[in-house]
Amino acid sequence: MADALGTTPAPPAAADAEPDIYTSTLGDQPLNVDAWIPESLQSYWELINQFPVIGGAIIAMLFFGIALFVRVILLNGLQRLASKTESALDNTIIALLRKPIFATVFGLGLYIAVLVARLPFGGSFVINVIATYVVVTWMLAGLKISTAILDNLAQVDRANIIEARTIPLFDLVSKLIILLLASYVMLMIWGINPVGWLASAGIVGIAVGFAAKDTLANLFSGLFIVADAPYKMGDYINLDSGERGMVTRIGMRSTRMLTRGDVEVTVPNAVIANAKITNESGGPFEKMRIRIQVGAAYGSDVDQVCEVLQATGDAHPQTCTHPSPRVRLRTFGASSLDFELLCWIDKPANRGRISHELNMAVYKAFAQANIEIPYSKHDLYIKSLPDGAGS
Repeated sequence: MADALGTTPAPPAAADAEPDIYTSTLGDQPLNVDAWIPESLQSYWELINQFPVIGGAIIAMLFFGIALFVRVILLNGLQRLASKTESALDNTIIALLRKPIFATVFGLGLYIAVLVARLPFGGSFVINVIATYVVVTWMLAGLKISTAILDNLAQVDRANIIEARTIPLFDLVSKLIILLLASYVMLMIWGINPVGWLASAGIVGIAVGFAAKDTLANLFSGLFIVADAPYKMGDYINLDSGERGMVTRIGMRSTRMLTRGDVEVTVPNAVIANAKITNESGGPFEKMRIRIQVGAAYGSDVDQVCEVLQATGDAHPQTCTHPSPRVRLRTFGASSLDFELLCWIDKPANRGRISHELNMAVYKAFAQANIEIPYSKHDLYIKSLPDGAGS
C-alpha cells in the first residue's frame, strides 16, 4: 500500500534472515572488496568476479602460500637469530608462535575468500568459525608462553623477580586472565552479549561461595601460603596447636606433614594461615641449635665444668664446628649451678637423637671428672615427739 508520498515501502526483512556479510559496514562505509584491488589487477579481478567460487578458492590458496612463507622462511630466520643468544626463551617463544601466526594469515585469506565466493548461505557461520579457530590458537600459545616466561624468570637468579615457590600462583593467575580474555573475544565473535553471562556468573558465584565457604577459604589460604612462603617442602615446622613435622606437600587445599613417628598429618590451609608457625628450618641456613641443660653441685669448680661440657660438645661427630659448641652458666638454682651446653646441628630431624647422645656423654663425663650432679635432698628435723610416742 502506497504512503502519502506515493511510494511503496519495502517489505520488512525476515526476523530470522542471516545478516548480509557482503554488504556489512565498517563504520559508515560499506565493506567493498573491489576497493582493495589495485588498478593494475582490476581486469583480472573482474574475470574472477564472474566465477566467485573459483576466485575464493584462488585467494584461499594464495594466502595459504603466504602463510607457509611466513612460517617457514621468516620465522625460521628469526629462530636462527635467536639461537645465537644465551637465553633459550626467545627460541621457545618463536616456536610457539608458529601455529597462531600461520592460522592468522591463513584465516585472513579464508575470510576474504568467503567474501569473494558469496556463498548462498552459511557465510557468517564460516567466518565465525575461522575467527574462533584463530583466537583458540592464540589462546593455547599464550598459555604455553606464559609458563615459559615464568620458568625463565625463576631460573634467572640475578633478576630476583619471581621465586620458584611462587610460580604456581603466577602461572594460575596468568592462565585465568588469558582464558577470560579469549572467552570474551569468542563471545563477541558469535554476537553473544557477555554482560548477561557475567551477571549470571556473579549470582552463581555468590551461591557457590556460601555453599563451599570452607573449601574456598582453604583455597585462598593456599594461594597466600604459596605467595608468602612461611615454609617450603622439606622444612620442619611447629604449629601452635602442637603438630610438628617435615612438610611433605603444599597443596591448594591443605598442607601435609610427616611427624617423627612416621605419621602423616593433613592440616587445612585455613588453619595454618591463622596459626603461629615456628619454622625450625628457616633463617639464613637450615642449622638448628639444641640446648643440653645440666646442674652442678655448689662448690664445684666452674672452670672445670665448662671445660668438660665444651669437650663433650666438640667431641660429638654431628655437632657443627661453625658455629662451634659453647657453654653458658645460666642461673644459680635452688640446689645447683645451672649450666647449658649449646650445640648446632645440620638437620632439625636429628634433634631428638643428638640430644639423647649428648645427655649420655655429659653424664659419663661428669662421673669421670667427679663432678656431682645434685638432686633434691630434704632433711627432716623433729623438734619433739608427741606424748607417749617413745613408750
